Amino acid sequence: MARLILGSGSPRRAELLLQLGLTADEVRPPDINEDPLKGELPLAYCRRIASQKAAAMTVAADEIVLCADTTVALGRRILGKPADAGQAAQFLIALGGRRHRVITSVAVRNATQTFTRDVVTDVKLKRLSDDELNAYLASQDWRGKAGGYAIQGPAGAFIPWIQGSYSAVMGLPVAETASLLMAAGYPLYKGDA
Repeated sequence: MARLILGSGSPRRAELLLQLGLTADEVRPPDINEDPLKGELPLAYCRRIASQKAAAMTVAADEIVLCADTTVALGRRILGKPADAGQAAQFLIALGGRRHRVITSVAVRNATQTFTRDVVTDVKLKRLSDDELNAYLASQDWRGKAGGYAIQGPAGAFIPWIQGSYSAVMGLPVAETASLLMAAGYPLYKGDA
């Protein structure tokens, strides 16, 4: 059986793999430059980063690598991981009361091929009161989160509506990931491959 390598240090992605009954044999996040290119649009950026992560990894004949990237897009703006609480506040204020898109691109690679999929989910974040914003910033939950929030954490209370994949907003679209793993030859269910 192929070894599953998770090309991400995200604990959320590891948790989401558990929904498929999978635990990575190894976690090996690649080190790539994740800065957006000048004028790069969010979907193209997210797709490029996931593909570059997969391409940066050495894949043995018995390995299947899973990489992903999640980006929050407000119109044409890419809202990455905030550098500090001030930037997290700016992101949350900008997103407040508006719909935005959360894009997760997944790249699954075996020794000979790469399989990719993009999942775009529409999300609405409510307008936050000063008390809500300050309490959320104090929680530190915004750290390391695209757009400054995580739907599965305390910020879930600020999201009255989504259209699309909840697991993709968390960082890994479970159904689409299952399809990509099977396409790459990773047997998820008895009788596969």
